[in-house]
Amino acid sequence: MVAAARTLLDSGGEKAVTLRAVGHACNLSHNAPYRHFASRTALLAAVAAADFRDLHEDFREIRRSRANPRNKLIKALTIGADLGRDHPARYDLLFNSPEVSAEGGELAAAENGAFTEFVAIVEECQRSGTLPEAPTPVLAHLIFATMHGLTAAASRGGTDADVTATDPASGVRLLINLLAPSPGPTPS
Repeated sequence: MVAAARTLLDSGGEKAVTLRAVGHACNLSHNAPYRHFASRTALLAAVAAADFRDLHEDFREIRRSRANPRNKLIKALTIGADLGRDHPARYDLLFNSPEVSAEGGELAAAENGAFTEFVAIVEECQRSGTLPEAPTPVLAHLIFATMHGLTAAASRGGTDADVTATDPASGVRLLINLLAPSPGPTPS
């Protein structure tokens, strides 16, 4: 049912996802989904939790890879931006739906797992000198929020030419370069 809801969300946006539509898509009676989900919001929370679990696995795979820390961070941010580009309704569900976020429980645990992996990637960048010293969770939020803002601007066409000219992937690479600590003065 979660897979069917994802498909409906991708093809018709959040309004297309109803318990009845999910039952129909799964060749079940229109009442069958109600035995598994207390409400439409609970179903949407299950979809969001599944996407956060996918992000968690993607971020974990990146973190465990042999890539250098900077490239790991760029890859993680690119995955986030790609999700926003390729599945805008699901992306909105993850990051712009207070009603769904309020479901907590499994959704909150899945979101926390994904962000914990992202923070670990940022921390690795700090240890390698790719990013400056700062409270790691705060820095991770700032970096992710920048990617999110660029992704949101790209999805709605942006508000000015400079923003629309910066695709999210290019924008996050620029941000990482700007955040890189500058080398100290060379000893004479």
